[in-house]
Amino acid sequence: MKTNYQNVHNLKVSEELFNFVNNELLNGLNISSEKFWLGFDNTVHELAPKNKELLKIREELQKKIDGWHIKNKGNEIKINEYKKFLIEIGYLKNEGPDFKIETKNVDDEIAKIAGPQLVVPVMNARYALNAANARWVSLYDSLYGTDIIESEEGGSERYDPNRGQEVIKYVREFFDKFIPIEGTSWKNIASLKIINKDLVISKDNHDYKLKDKNKFIGHRGHVNKPEAIILKNNNLHFEIIINPKAFSAAHDIAGISDVIAESAVSTICDNEDSVAAVDAKDKIICYKNWLGLMKGDLKIQFEKNGKKLERKLNPDRSYISKDGKGLKLHGRSLLLVRNVGHLMTNPSIILKDGSEVPEGIMDAFITSAAAMHDLKKKRNSRTGSIYIVKPKMHGPDECAFTDLIFTKVEEVLGLEKYVIKTGIMDEERRTSSNLKECIRALKNRVFFINTGFLDRTGDEMHTSMEAGPMIKKGDMKTSKWIQAYENNNVDIGLKCGFSGIAAVGKGMWAAPDEMKKMIEEKIGHLKAGANCAWVPSPTAASLHALHYHQVDVFNVQKELASRSPAKLDDLLTIPIANRPNWSVDEINSEISNSAQTLLGYVVRWIDQGIGCSKVPDISNTFLMEDRATLRISSQHIANWLHHGITTKIQVIEIMKQMAKIVDEQNKNDKNYIKMSDDFENSLAFKAACDLIFKGKEQPSGYTEPLLHINRLEKKANQN
Repeated sequence: MKTNYQNVHNLKVSEELFNFVNNELLNGLNISSEKFWLGFDNTVHELAPKNKELLKIREELQKKIDGWHIKNKGNEIKINEYKKFLIEIGYLKNEGPDFKIETKNVDDEIAKIAGPQLVVPVMNARYALNAANARWVSLYDSLYGTDIIESEEGGSERYDPNRGQEVIKYVREFFDKFIPIEGTSWKNIASLKIINKDLVISKDNHDYKLKDKNKFIGHRGHVNKPEAIILKNNNLHFEIIINPKAFSAAHDIAGISDVIAESAVSTICDNEDSVAAVDAKDKIICYKNWLGLMKGDLKIQFEKNGKKLERKLNPDRSYISKDGKGLKLHGRSLLLVRNVGHLMTNPSIILKDGSEVPEGIMDAFITSAAAMHDLKKKRNSRTGSIYIVKPKMHGPDECAFTDLIFTKVEEVLGLEKYVIKTGIMDEERRTSSNLKECIRALKNRVFFINTGFLDRTGDEMHTSMEAGPMIKKGDMKTSKWIQAYENNNVDIGLKCGFSGIAAVGKGMWAAPDEMKKMIEEKIGHLKAGANCAWVPSPTAASLHALHYHQVDVFNVQKELASRSPAKLDDLLTIPIANRPNWSVDEINSEISNSAQTLLGYVVRWIDQGIGCSKVPDISNTFLMEDRATLRISSQHIANWLHHGITTKIQVIEIMKQMAKIVDEQNKNDKNYIKMSDDFENSLAFKAACDLIFKGKEQPSGYTEPLLHINRLEKKANQN
């Protein structure tokens, strides 16, 4: 479909985007259309050449690194020589003196409350609303519907009372450990009431109180017959809902019908890895949803099980404090927005030289302007801040460029300096190797640093493509660099004064159906010093929230602050397989696994514009796939091809076999287009193959350029 452009100063702006900005985005703000577009025009023409220059530096560094590995092929990599070389070319920067970040006006959800962080594709309004409302989630429902509770009726739609009792037992045992009652157990309590500002719990005609009375903070309803009891532990809340008439309270003497857990304390509304936004129409969907969240009026109507439903943002939760005062708890997750990185451009706006607008600069202006609607109401950020997560930055110079972008946005939009806060995604090798200096470049804006194992692995493989064949994907998690990477992120964050001011984050739990395993393993993120960690769903958020009742992360951070820091030598150790003696079956199995998940993701991205979804792997385990997982799979096969571990013929044959499996896995999707019916003319299959066979030449190994080209072609064909 042809885009109609409007001439605006030195810009050609898509008419749809132009109208959205003028009629919706700026409506209600004290910024005229003329001021916005003139400021945008001047800024983007000043910054676009700098953006290109930074990308050119990436390219030049990669060529030098490739050349060094080719020159030293066959020799053992001596770390001191390697580091010296990286310093000489400017890949590694000299580390400056110690400093503390100076970020001001950070909300408690970032600075003071440790808890789960949801990541949601902002392109899907329903998902975005679900995520915003996931501040409060039924713990009973979350436990009942997942594999944490084992019972015969686990997958049945029919209610199983035994399973229900197991859920209640699980919650009561949890309360006994972390919100204990003095002298008795939460099991089989008879009633809850408030007497003289204290929570009184009755059992067997005796009254008991909490061991720590401060954990009771309020209630709803009458003191003698409360409708809800509000408890607080480690800065997170539970609401015990009391409704004897409810179905779920039928076998509960105390009439407890549910326990609501404070869950997703913050949510990243994502414009990047989890969306497929390739043109003005797509971008406007993302921007409109973010604007609706910031104005508080986003709504969606949909049908479920034959019923018409409406979803909108939840109100705050009212309660009566111990002292009889009417108080409120925030009803929604603190919303952050992730812009795209510095690499991609977008055809929504054309610059005076005929080039496309750098997408990250466009995102910065429009998502910031949308967030200004909240600055008036302060329903999202109580401190009056705008939180923008910036991914895929390569080193301190690119972080400084991000600071410059936001400074220019503040000037054009009439915002105070440093109102825009920045989350640094520590997911590129050059950023994690220079993290202290990256933080220094954003020391007045940084509100979190977050590791991203998937993208970091993709960049690890691409940067060191010429070093040799990489170890298997599954072995990456135990390789030398990964532990140093995760520890370094915490060490540097704490050294730069993050604790109590900004968040130190950890990555995603990628298996949304494996909650039992998540409960067992993801507590490790807290013990490693992270005060937020990513989850893929509201259910996962409520269950991961239990970990933050078990571990006081801020105490952990105090203990970790004095440990020996992670070693740069370990961080730079390249995960190559020395003289691999893998069998043909091993090689084919590894490639098949990568090819199957790659195809399962790409076919939905290209054909249906789905940027993030649950994709079954080769053994039919559902995993959350996005462009970061795609980057690993494509780069890994590209690396093995380059080093002769496999051949192009072998890979094409495996790709065709896996395409048939993916087609079968998607047979119940009425919108799905099979690849195996016509490999030659399947754009999705072609794109998936290109990601591998052109993987080595892709900038930083990113998948976006090829995905965007093919999705645009698909949309053009559909129209």
